[in-house]
Amino acid sequence: MLLAEHREAVCDYARRMLDDGLVVGTSGNISVREGDLVAVTPTGVDYESLRPEDIPVLRLDGSPVAGDLKPTSEMPMHLAVYNRAADPDGADITAVVHTHSTHAVAVSTLVDEVPAVHYMVATIGASIRVAPYATYGTQQLADNMVTALEGRRGCLLGNHGTVTYGAGLAAAYSRAQQLEWVCQVWLTARAVGSPKLLPRTEIEHVVDRLRGYGQK
Repeated sequence: MLLAEHREAVCDYARRMLDDGLVVGTSGNISVREGDLVAVTPTGVDYESLRPEDIPVLRLDGSPVAGDLKPTSEMPMHLAVYNRAADPDGADITAVVHTHSTHAVAVSTLVDEVPAVHYMVATIGASIRVAPYATYGTQQLADNMVTALEGRRGCLLGNHGTVTYGAGLAAAYSRAQQLEWVCQVWLTARAVGSPKLLPRTEIEHVVDRLRGYGQK
């Protein structure tokens, strides 16, 4: 089966999004790229019942290659990341995660940039922008997202959700989790007072420190 390992990973991480509360029902979507092929969650299918053979495979131009089900309605957004986004450190972009996580969506209705309440903002970049709202599945939404992603590894989508990417699903998914957590921290602190925010210079400093962080 074409991209068998990647199609299985898409199923596994789609179910994990449900378990981790990053999506509800069939909302949100995941894709993995290898070369000019992309394996992506299908539209409107219960993640609990997903099988690898259910995962559509498309080319980077959007033409279908394998799978009988239609891809996610947010395919323009995924293709825009692979075709137009650039990792700040030049890493390959091989996975995209789109969530509707509660705290991130709430924050996207309040601000144009995620407040730097914690240094983990730096997992995305020097700041985390909020892309202006556009109807789901449209090219306008994809265009707004690409602008917000400039020099960043993720963003919020106004009144909608989040997008993160990485060199592999583990990296893209971890960024989606960190983004939701930072939003939750800010909303929690804001509910009881006026949170102290870190200066941009400190976030930029942590961005530098995170380069090469971790062990293989």
